[in-house]
Amino acid sequence: MLIDQFGRKVTYLRVSVTERCNFRCRYCMAEKPFSWVPKENLLSYEELFAFIKIAIDSGITKIRLTGGEPTTRENLDELIAMIHTYSPQTDIGLTTNGFLLPAIAAKLQQAGLKRINVSLDSLDPDIARYIAQKEILEQVLRGIDAALNVGLKVKINSVILKNINEHEIVQLFEFARSHGAQIRYIEYMENSFAHNGIKGLTSQEILDVLKNHIDFAPIPKEEGGPANLYETHDGYRFGTIEPHRHDFCSTCDRLRLTAEGDLIGCLYFEGSKSIKEAIRHENILKAKEILEEVILNKPEKNLWGSEEFSISNRAFYETGG
Repeated sequence: MLIDQFGRKVTYLRVSVTERCNFRCRYCMAEKPFSWVPKENLLSYEELFAFIKIAIDSGITKIRLTGGEPTTRENLDELIAMIHTYSPQTDIGLTTNGFLLPAIAAKLQQAGLKRINVSLDSLDPDIARYIAQKEILEQVLRGIDAALNVGLKVKINSVILKNINEHEIVQLFEFARSHGAQIRYIEYMENSFAHNGIKGLTSQEILDVLKNHIDFAPIPKEEGGPANLYETHDGYRFGTIEPHRHDFCSTCDRLRLTAEGDLIGCLYFEGSKSIKEAIRHENILKAKEILEEVILNKPEKNLWGSEEFSISNRAFYETGG
């Protein structure tokens, strides 16, 4: 069992398999040129799996594969199959923009993937193109359908931006509900890699819009889950994710591992410890020692709102957000 110094049980590991992405979303990596990290800098699937085994044996019960865009790394199903074969009870999820899902959703599900979060910020082709700086909407919608058709549990992640897609809050809600997918509105996280001028809506502003159209009430959060949850009179559940609030951290149960081997205790602190050398030298005891050290040093709360931290300098496309 992995427990930090504040008594939080850590059971969730988010693994970024690549920083590469086939979108250039304005709130994430708008100006970053298309580039590739040298292959030798990345942990291989076998090396990632070696650390994931240590994490599972230590108490991790949930693995989420992220990026960048994780589906841009070839043969992602191989890593999923390694994890599922080793620990069939481990909950394996994926966060994706959905663009490549039509061709690979079935293969990922057959390998052992259980659930998927798809980013969908607009149902208007022009707005979707503006945000991602690429023609995407039709392909993403096909990806959502492909995931649902093979039996994956689907959640929709939507970032609502002022003067861009804020008029689509209800439309996105109804789309998700009609597809049996839980929508989570994620507050925009200010970061130095985003396009200048981007501003997000707060969760309260989003809820105020929804209240004019839908009756709902708050319900308890899932254990360790980041989302504040709500339920409509007919039982449909949706959520908001508010990283700017310190109580967001009180139940944090997660760590993050980058594709280059940096283990991160908190998304909103700059610190990390590399497990690359230990894994490549097959030093399991050292890798476990680093895991325990990162958990021990996991901060109590994030830095949002402090004088020294109003905009994050962390590249979310490297850590999976």
